[in-house]
Amino acid sequence: MAETKQAERRATRLAKEIRAFSAQHGGSEGHLAHIGRAGTRIVLVGTDGGWGDLVAPTYEIARQAAEKAGLTLHEEFDGEFAAKVVTGPYEWTRMAGIQIGGPSDR
Repeated sequence: MAETKQAERRATRLAKEIRAFSAQHGGSEGHLAHIGRAGTRIVLVGTDGGWGDLVAPTYEIARQAAEKAGLTLHEEFDGEFAAKVVTGPYEWTRMAGIQIGGPSDR
């Protein structure tokens, strides 16, 4: 029972963060991605192209948080959904890293 209440509180806190992201970005959509023992990543993409993520300890908590926040979920992070993400110079240099002369992590 205590574990259920703890999961409910975690889902509620994540839902609050999702709603705050949505408010800042004119709305948002999301995708849930299992990341192994670390849990489930809630990938958020704002209407303005801004993006971010949150991590929930389990898929079920992530799903509950998305539901509480009214987040539209995509089954896949496909081309159409990914095309909504707006990236800038920082992301390009971090993603490309050494390949195109971006900053290295060394």
